[in-house]
Amino acid sequence: MISRTLLILAGLWCTAALAQQAPDSTSSQPQVKVNLLNVCTPSAEEQKEIAAAFARIPKQPLFSDDFEISHGVSTLTDAPNFLQPGPGTHVAGEPSVARYVRIRREFSVQALFASVQYSFSDDGQTMVETLVLHVRDPKDLIQVSMDDSASAIGSAANMVAANTPVNRVRLERFGKSSVALARCSASQNGPAPDQNVYEPLFRGASEVLTNYRRLLGVGRIVPAELAQIPGASTNPDTKPKSAKAKAQKK
Repeated sequence: MISRTLLILAGLWCTAALAQQAPDSTSSQPQVKVNLLNVCTPSAEEQKEIAAAFARIPKQPLFSDDFEISHGVSTLTDAPNFLQPGPGTHVAGEPSVARYVRIRREFSVQALFASVQYSFSDDGQTMVETLVLHVRDPKDLIQVSMDDSASAIGSAANMVAANTPVNRVRLERFGKSSVALARCSASQNGPAPDQNVYEPLFRGASEVLTNYRRLLGVGRIVPAELAQIPGASTNPDTKPKSAKAKAQKK
């Protein structure tokens, strides 16, 4: 009887030991953390962060002599994440070709920001302006970005002269999730949210972009740089028709 009891106890001990050594299938799986940005209705604390970042952007910066101006053509296989299609918007499955211009200047003496970059992009259907300010010594804030878009302007010269208002703002933070604010429209899940409380932030971002358009000479540089891109006078999305198609028309 005693030997049988010892045998049972030994078996239980071995089972417990094996259970401790066996890898936990749940803990061995990599943990995935997903941060969802509330871009339509950021919290009061996030609004304060956005306003504080705007307040630190210099209105009359001192630029160094170094600068960069570039232009080119880029093929986009996915829609930019800052463009939120509205109801009834058709997003083409084919890659779109966009002409772009970039202007970059360095700040010579600034406590917070080290450089500013302006980008203009035109894919033949939508024109997008983006302004990004990079922090010199990132500790909490890394960069501040803002952009606008329009689809019925007509030309790049009209777009940059129209002072199109900003429709999206984003703060990239060090070791934390980003803070973002965007214009939100109605969707299938419900009506458009009430964003009246965020109007001062949208207005502040638009003032920053308007000021840096002037400081960077965007109205003069962008049309001139786009004109240097081969085929700039044609729609970049327009595909040449085949000889067979032309013959059929005749």
